[in-house]
Amino acid sequence: MTRRGCFITLEGLDGAGKSTHLDWMAGWLRRAGLDLLCTREPGGTPLGESLRELVLHQSMDLRTETLLMFAARNEHWRTVIRPALDQGRWVLCDRYTDASFAYQGGGRELGPEPIRILEDWVQQGQGPDCTFLFDVPLAVARQRLQQGRESADRFEREGAAFFERTRQAYHARVAADPARFHVIDAQRGIADIRATLEEALQALLRAHHDRTPATRTGPTA
Repeated sequence: MTRRGCFITLEGLDGAGKSTHLDWMAGWLRRAGLDLLCTREPGGTPLGESLRELVLHQSMDLRTETLLMFAARNEHWRTVIRPALDQGRWVLCDRYTDASFAYQGGGRELGPEPIRILEDWVQQGQGPDCTFLFDVPLAVARQRLQQGRESADRFEREGAAFFERTRQAYHARVAADPARFHVIDAQRGIADIRATLEEALQALLRAHHDRTPATRTGPTA
């Protein structure tokens, strides 16, 4: 029986620095001998990338935004992520359902329950094995965004209160499923952060090697 792959997600506020470490993590996992798929949300499929442009740049009702996020996620999960995991590949994804709980549920104040209903419908009890939350104070994230982006999408243009609610929603996710999350203090230097990431990835490799081939059915994203 083929051992199911491992599903890793990266989360955090815009400006928290997760993108800085994504390629490094992918390289580390590949050097460890893993067959790795790197992907992102919203996006990850041709349909998902088209929906990404709408979600990031087109004004719309909150419910429309949330449904489009999950339409893209359903296509992504069913045609890309789940088949890769079933083939024994590892998947590293820039954002997943935790982002919907944080941005739509928290930042936009939709609340967690509609997100949870859509999560259950699309993912049917399956989700990431491990999530790295890159966490920085709001002021640091905002400063990094101003320095690093020439043009902002409609999420990045939101005010401080939106991002504070988003950060709080992320931490609520950690509190609800602490075994899945690694909270990374992303204010530290890059070398220190990567040392922490390497230690966590090594532990994940050991745990995955020791576990049975069965699909994970524990807490979901």
